Amino acid sequence: MTLRAGIIGIGSMGRHHARVIRETEGMELVAIADPGGDKFGVAKGLDVLPDVDALIDAGIDTAMVAVPTVYHEDVAIKLAEAGIHTMVEKPIAHDVEAGRRVAEAFDKPDLVGAVGYVERCNPAIMALREKLADGILGEIYQIQTRRQGPFPARISDVGVVKDLATHDIDLTAYVAQSEYENVAAQTSHRSGREFEDMVLVTGRLKNGIIVNHVVNWLSPFKERLTLVTGERGALLADTLNNDLTFYENGTVRTQWDAVAQFRGVSEGAITRFAIEKREPLKVEQERFRDAVNGLGHEIVTMVEGVKTLEVIQAILDSARTGQSVSLSS
Repeated sequence: MTLRAGIIGIGSMGRHHARVIRETEGMELVAIADPGGDKFGVAKGLDVLPDVDALIDAGIDTAMVAVPTVYHEDVAIKLAEAGIHTMVEKPIAHDVEAGRRVAEAFDKPDLVGAVGYVERCNPAIMALREKLADGILGEIYQIQTRRQGPFPARISDVGVVKDLATHDIDLTAYVAQSEYENVAAQTSHRSGREFEDMVLVTGRLKNGIIVNHVVNWLSPFKERLTLVTGERGALLADTLNNDLTFYENGTVRTQWDAVAQFRGVSEGAITRFAIEKREPLKVEQERFRDAVNGLGHEIVTMVEGVKTLEVIQAILDSARTGQSVSLSS
């Protein structure tokens, strides 16, 4: 059965979702809504509907919500009440309580709710997760991420924590298969905006892995790196270039006394893996389609979306108070 799909919000992200939905087998884009009109020429013959109510009236099976974060709650809950399977762009909502209300609205039998954390579908992260599951690193000690670049003009309603760091929080928990236990953070406001534009985060996961995140949108270069260090070496995922590299601990005995006395590791072989490089948004839509059809469970659930938002709020609270913040179970 072909799913009748609708989308609300056809701005900088929504226009790409519209394209991908049209390219996804088993889905047909039949309705588009955006009160701001169609400045990117996304409609291609479809009427541009004024709101979510009109989208629902179009008789859709699934919906993609790509409106500004502050509107996620109202739009998503209306879709849930209408019984429409829905994916909401990250983050799930503008604050934790709103996110919980959205998740609760979708907590119904036979109703699929997902959050669009597309980095989980990046080829480098998918390959990283597979290698870790295979035990290539043995015990994992640390996960570090760096996500930096110039300021994106598309952002007006949130800071760098909710816009960018949210990706790193989600993918770190996903890669480690563990929730956060505590975080400590520092933020900076350098661009004269209401919201933070730089953040440094350190923390610990419930399984004992230590983590740190460097995120900003004031760098003149783009960087998207996830480094996982374990007992047998390190895996570096470059999600900007879709590459995964394994830095293996050395096995050659060191003869130099000054180095040999150091009880650590040495450099070993370096392997750059050949991985299939599909567009992450396409993988994300296919996973959502499969979940709706009862054929897969690889979506980011609404509950996971709330967990990530709880960590994001803890980061902002830590930066505001100067104190480390523990996360409840």
